[in-house]
Amino acid sequence: MMSQQVQHLLSWLTNHHQPGTRVVLAVVGPPGAGKSTLSEELVDLINQTQRQGYAAVVPMDGFHLTNEVLIERGRLDRKGAPDTFDVEGLIHLVERIKTTNADVRYPIFDRSIEASHIDAGLLPKECEVVVVEGNYLLLDEAPWSELAHHFDLTVFTSPAFDELERRLIQRWLDHGYTQQQAEQKAWNNDLPNAKTVVERSRKADLIFNQD
Repeated sequence: MMSQQVQHLLSWLTNHHQPGTRVVLAVVGPPGAGKSTLSEELVDLINQTQRQGYAAVVPMDGFHLTNEVLIERGRLDRKGAPDTFDVEGLIHLVERIKTTNADVRYPIFDRSIEASHIDAGLLPKECEVVVVEGNYLLLDEAPWSELAHHFDLTVFTSPAFDELERRLIQRWLDHGYTQQQAEQKAWNNDLPNAKTVVERSRKADLIFNQD
């Protein structure tokens, strides 16, 4: 069954997207908010009704700095915070997505090895609907703030904070951590990052508050 959020986004695209041109959407929210699920549901449905490759998801997670760099900077324990991403590389990618008439390669983050595969993703030039998803795409501070004007529509989604906490702890439990380890990972890193997203992002065009 199609979610109301996806229905809303499809309606926006029907009214605002001119076929034959590229439109770029940003789906933003804290870790564990369901950004990937929403983005993939929208893109899958568009591709089913149009053609394969008509729409695509590009995650910002591919721009995590390497663990080696984070160790050198003393920031490994805060991986996922704004300063642990290659934001300049992300800005360059979004600019290319918005303006170039060519295939675009992008990195993909592999959580199983906690590292990115460079140029593993391919966005074909024929792709018309691009959904960029990530935590800090609307962060209202330089240099992240340079991203916003490249998006045709911005969407913010998040559940209540207690539900977010539950999801983040469960995420680490699913990766084999003990209850205590999962809680520490969530409380010491994920939830502070979530607070940053919620409190320091500029207002999105559409806000989806989850029940």
